[in-house]
Amino acid sequence: MWYNTKVTELLGIEYPIMQGPFGGNFSTVELTASVSNSGGIGGYGAYTLSPQEIVDVNDKLKALTSKPYNINLWVSDNDVPGGTVTDEQYEETKKLFKPYFDQAGIPLPEKPAPFKSRFENQLQVILDIRPKVFSFVFGIPSPDVLEQCRRLGIVTAGGATTLDEAIALENAGVDLVLASGFEAGGHRPSFLAPAEQSSIGTFVLLQLIRDKLKTPVIAAGGIADGKGIAAAFTLGADAVQIGTAFLATEESGALPVHREMLLAGSSVSTLLSRAFTGRLGRGITTTLAGDLVGKEKDFLPFPLQATFMSHLRKAAIEQQKWDLLLFWSGQIAPILKHRKASVLMKALVEETTNHR
Repeated sequence: MWYNTKVTELLGIEYPIMQGPFGGNFSTVELTASVSNSGGIGGYGAYTLSPQEIVDVNDKLKALTSKPYNINLWVSDNDVPGGTVTDEQYEETKKLFKPYFDQAGIPLPEKPAPFKSRFENQLQVILDIRPKVFSFVFGIPSPDVLEQCRRLGIVTAGGATTLDEAIALENAGVDLVLASGFEAGGHRPSFLAPAEQSSIGTFVLLQLIRDKLKTPVIAAGGIADGKGIAAAFTLGADAVQIGTAFLATEESGALPVHREMLLAGSSVSTLLSRAFTGRLGRGITTTLAGDLVGKEKDFLPFPLQATFMSHLRKAAIEQQKWDLLLFWSGQIAPILKHRKASVLMKALVEETTNHR
């Protein structure tokens, strides 16, 4: 059967379907456990969490599922040399965004506090709790860390947006390579070149990687139904990762209005923007995102831009001014239709079986 692959064998799961791990409170233990309990592998994005919060999430996951799951971190968790920016740079950012803060009727915030990387401390927790899968984006952990994961039985999966990144992951000894295509929602996790240069679609990237690598490949981006899964396997994928379709389910941490937008059908259009976090990400087209295309030089680096914009996000949600927000979404959103994760999983398996 189509679902008997290197990935299902390696992970001890029934179906080679991974749920994309969402950061920023979009992941939930309920969604992660539901996907794992349905035979796939749920994913939890933990890059914004403290080490203790990761431990707490892991405890809750263990209470809801005995099946394997994936915890995801960002290897490079900031773009801020020295942790902060100059006062002059912050003043330019304030000028650019003032009209939007005025529209929300709130004052501009003080300059964000200096950022200190949390990755090393988060990484130690991963080694302590030993999830079945540790996935990572925006880089590659050190050889020592990857060796420790191997010794502890933790399967490693690294995100690649180009062939060069996939080759680097294989050379480092990563167990699984996740081919993240340009269609995918959320951040573009490039690490060898600027994200704007990683404009390769999933199925092209999958074929390029499959041609050069021996490591099992997971296709991600632009896949939301059984036809997409079947196409990915035809092109050599060993598994797929699905994000936007699971983000639209009621178990995700997305706002109700966000989920409704994702399920709105043909009205969904997306664009790539750095305006909301400082890193390039794909979401539903809004006025603010469209206005600021080409003005990236006055944005703060990640994650200071996210901290700065959190004030506007809070006010916009309270006032229901949706054009001041970016709702994460992949390009595949117009075909979404399932509101429950377990129903979506059942449909994915049945549809793929019918198309293989």
